[in-house]
Amino acid sequence: VTVTPDDFLRALRPVVESLGAALVTERSARPGDVAVDWGGETVAYLRQGELHGALGRMVAAVERDVGSPLSEMSRGDKQAAVRRLDEQGAFLLRGAVDDVAHLMGVSRVTLYTYLNAIRPDQD
Repeated sequence: VTVTPDDFLRALRPVVESLGAALVTERSARPGDVAVDWGGETVAYLRQGELHGALGRMVAAVERDVGSPLSEMSRGDKQAAVRRLDEQGAFLLRGAVDDVAHLMGVSRVTLYTYLNAIRPDQD
C-alpha cells in the first residue's frame, strides 16, 4: 500500500483537531508553526491551539468518546471522564474544577473526591 502525503494528512487531521491544533499550508504558516515532513518534504505546518477554549475542547472530546454529555454520564463514566481530563492537564487551567463540576452537575467536593481517588499519592 502506497501512502501519499495527502493520505497522511487526511489521517493526521482528526488527531490534530482533537488536540485543538490545525494543519495549515506553507502560504498560511506563521513563525512558531511546526513543519510536518513526509518523505523528506514539508507537506504542511502544525499550528498549535490556543489555550482559550482548551477546556471546552477537552470536555467535548470526552463527551464524544463516551457518547453523552457530562451531566448525563453515570457515576463511573464521570470518574473516568475526570481521569481523562486530569491526564490531559485540564485541571491545571484556572477555574476548571468549578467549570467541570458545574457541567457534571456535581459539587466541587465530589469532583475533588474523584480527583483524590485517581491521585492517591498527592495531598
